[in-house]
Amino acid sequence: MNLEDHPGDVICKARTAANVSAEDAAAAAGLTPDEFSALEETGSFTKRPDFQALAAKVGLHGGKLEGIADGWLPQKRDLGLWRELRQIPTAGTGFKVNCYLLWDEVTLEAALFDTGFDAQPIFDLIDRNKLQLKHLFITHTHADHIAALEPIRNRFPKVKLHSGARNAPVDQRNRANDFIHLGSLRITNRDTPGHAEDGVTYVIGNWPEDAPSVAVVGDAIFAGSMGGARQQADLAKQKIRDQIFSLPAGTLICPGHGPVTTVGEEKANNPFFL
Repeated sequence: MNLEDHPGDVICKARTAANVSAEDAAAAAGLTPDEFSALEETGSFTKRPDFQALAAKVGLHGGKLEGIADGWLPQKRDLGLWRELRQIPTAGTGFKVNCYLLWDEVTLEAALFDTGFDAQPIFDLIDRNKLQLKHLFITHTHADHIAALEPIRNRFPKVKLHSGARNAPVDQRNRANDFIHLGSLRITNRDTPGHAEDGVTYVIGNWPEDAPSVAVVGDAIFAGSMGGARQQADLAKQKIRDQIFSLPAGTLICPGHGPVTTVGEEKANNPFFL
């Protein structure tokens, strides 16, 4: 799976958050305005930019930005290590969004994280594995992450919803000390606003055979990038540092877009973190 953001996306997100004009960024990169525009639009270039100077101008790590430009990808992982964890990508208009289904292999109790655009692949997995959907955890309420909420709730009216949204019913709102049991699995929540006011990261632990914990992060962070947060970029990055990068290096990060990655890989390779 390709990265969610190409180098131009990363640069554009950082530049707009830092309030740097395209003209000033182009000058730092040693590019003409047209060359810089093409870089942001496509992520490709014919003349190699001065990535170090550009990164310094817009608040990115130069070496990590060069790594993204040179084709860095997170290590490909077999989710079979976690046995009963599935990434479910569904397509909207021009882009895909990930949701995640996991379950306890003994009780067959299942939890869904976000809904994506299409409920049918979720229903197919549940039916094929004879699962009982007990919980639906929402990482944030942007439309692509909850598009299939209605058909899922219609089919599973007793599913327990969990959300960080302030306008959610009281019995659906996450609490700081929530500790959800799903068979032998344990699920906790950490607030990660920035990209979205109601952004939440869910951490799932106690996997069979001591597999690393899993963090379902929504759009807080992607492999090699992060969710757009023009007005709240500093808050978004601080929450990632405090709530996600504080997890063990081997923790699997399951983002709302793009491939899975790990805490250790993002600390080492994500250009938004100096």
